[in-house]
Amino acid sequence: MHLLDILQVTKPIFSAPMAGAAGPELVAAVCNAGGYGVIPLWGRPKDQVHRGIDALRALTDRNFAVNLNLSFPYQEQLDACIAEGVHGVSLFWGMEPSAIARAKAGGLKVLASVGNAKEAKTAAKAGADVIVAQGWEAGGHVWGQVSTMALIPSVVDAVDIPVVAAGGIADGRGMAAAMMLGASGVWIGTRLLASSEATIHEVYRDRILLASEADTQWAHDLYDVGWPDAPHRALSNTTSRGWLEAGGSAPGLRPNEDEQIGARPNGDPVVRYQSYTPLPETSGDVEAMSLWSGQGVSLVREMMPAADIVEEIYHDARRLLQRGVSAL
Repeated sequence: MHLLDILQVTKPIFSAPMAGAAGPELVAAVCNAGGYGVIPLWGRPKDQVHRGIDALRALTDRNFAVNLNLSFPYQEQLDACIAEGVHGVSLFWGMEPSAIARAKAGGLKVLASVGNAKEAKTAAKAGADVIVAQGWEAGGHVWGQVSTMALIPSVVDAVDIPVVAAGGIADGRGMAAAMMLGASGVWIGTRLLASSEATIHEVYRDRILLASEADTQWAHDLYDVGWPDAPHRALSNTTSRGWLEAGGSAPGLRPNEDEQIGARPNGDPVVRYQSYTPLPETSGDVEAMSLWSGQGVSLVREMMPAADIVEEIYHDARRLLQRGVSAL
């Protein structure tokens, strides 16, 4: 079945479930623009999952998915999604066929994130409807270590269900390239951090708008407080540079560990090396926090409403693909 038929949307563009940055306003804006929004609700009590779904439904009547992290307890959150009758669920950071089967039995469409073709085959066999193939260029937490350009055709060749490309895609050129590699849609993260609906601190947003493609850094366990053993990509900053200058030492041996560098809006401390997305009301040394970003960040140069970003990427990709026959 075609991706657009599975999702019942008009544009094969997904919002990446950026925890902290992608709230109901951003996800609804992508949905209302014809794309498919994915809201991160993992790690929350069941009642907050219900409230998060209600908040999103108050802003859109379009289909969307709820993102769940398989390395944290997820069963109650999945039950809440089933009870709410949401359209889909996005499962990442693990490969559990039983979770796919449970979601499918509950009537949900399943988007399974993978980092290689073997995982894609496992997910497809378990009943996943869509594979999200995340390349190493991606920002935030990065599951695999294969680049997008090499990963997408490998995964497309391995499964008979639609594949969505994620990692380093920030404009119509990236979308067109992904489609030429066999993808049926694209997963957009960093570009949407510069949307007016993204709930991130202005210091974080300014760093995104000024960064080059070489300004991100992948690390296995740099920002591990609260989420250990989870490789990630973020903008280089004073924390990462100090860590590298000290030899890139392991957790427990890093400079200034446990140092409080700021506070959440509710007053809870933010410590150095914490996995945390700075919100607009976050205080302290925001530049030193985990500023998640993909390598496509150099293509992000303008603040725009999320709907305009979706429209621009879609129409630019469509134009490029239609004229592509004359490229050779």
